[in-house]
Amino acid sequence: MKQIYLDYNATTPIAPAVQTSMLPFLAEHFGNPSSGHAMGVAAQAAVDDARVRVAELIGVDPEEIFFTAGGTESNNWVLKGLGMPAGRVRDGHLVISALEHPAIVEPAEYLRQAGMEVTVVPCNRLGVVRSEMILEALRPDTFLVSVMHANNEIGTLQPISEISAICRERGILVHTDAAQSVGKVPVRARELGVDFLSLAGHKFYAPKGVGALYIRAASSVDPLLHGGGQERGARAGTENVPFIVGLGKAAQLASNSLDLAHVRMRELRDRLEDRLRDAMGPSLTINGDGAERLPNTLSVNFPDVDARELLRRIPDLCASTGAACHAGGKGMSSVLASIGLDQATARGTIRLSLGWYTEEEEIDRAVSLLVGVWESIC
Repeated sequence: MKQIYLDYNATTPIAPAVQTSMLPFLAEHFGNPSSGHAMGVAAQAAVDDARVRVAELIGVDPEEIFFTAGGTESNNWVLKGLGMPAGRVRDGHLVISALEHPAIVEPAEYLRQAGMEVTVVPCNRLGVVRSEMILEALRPDTFLVSVMHANNEIGTLQPISEISAICRERGILVHTDAAQSVGKVPVRARELGVDFLSLAGHKFYAPKGVGALYIRAASSVDPLLHGGGQERGARAGTENVPFIVGLGKAAQLASNSLDLAHVRMRELRDRLEDRLRDAMGPSLTINGDGAERLPNTLSVNFPDVDARELLRRIPDLCASTGAACHAGGKGMSSVLASIGLDQATARGTIRLSLGWYTEEEEIDRAVSLLVGVWESIC
């Protein structure tokens, strides 16, 4: 029987239209965008077109979009480029949240080890970082606040526009990791008020290995990579034209389908949640319940079981015990710890994330499999 894929927050498949858009640039149009001949000019035109499409998706100017290898590079670029200009750690203070992805946590730790002071702001039990907590963490020497737009594990959305307003009044730069929210909910960088925004192609039906960083026109950040001067001197390295084209096509698809996809994802997610609740009653708890969440994400706690063992017994279901980057670990994820889950509850946490290709029949079958195996274990 066909496998049920409910791990779209880990990665999405490449959309067929995205695959089709990439193929010519893997074969006929293989020129280097830096070359002045016809093949190079055609490649550069394709990169420029993709830049426009990504900019339209998040409501910015094309000149403010810089292509990267993905969300991790974009995040590292901001933190290290601002925190270590010219290779030396700056005198200053960095603020991040307790909900951040390792692609923020680890660069922040790198800066801390180099001598920078870093404050990690906690979230509440719903998984939301309150703007008042950010305000309390700010200092006269704070130069950057980085808070993700949507959490990858439990799906909670953060009050980025409120945080940005607080920081703007004090001349503090703001970055948001929007890898999980772009393509799922409206993400307009100017409305959010951020100076920097990271996105990753493989979270919205583009290939793995390509992403982008929005850098507000009035802002600047030291390059992370030095070399041939590509991306207007900001990000060296020959452009990955086929993948950039795919990212542009995925951005176009997301722009055209966002409203419909949002409604459909929420309906399917609610169906999944409701049917699990009906089958399991109050013994089932939902992480982030009561907070605004991504429409496709459901983080549930199955009582009295080990989530890894539960999923091991359901080979037809592809899901995660948390974030994919933590799935091999044995300890509780920092996100689940930050919302106050005890070890026993976190042990049974499964993240179910839906996507464009999820069907109602798959939702109902997933519920039947999960509940059936849970009851057999208990």
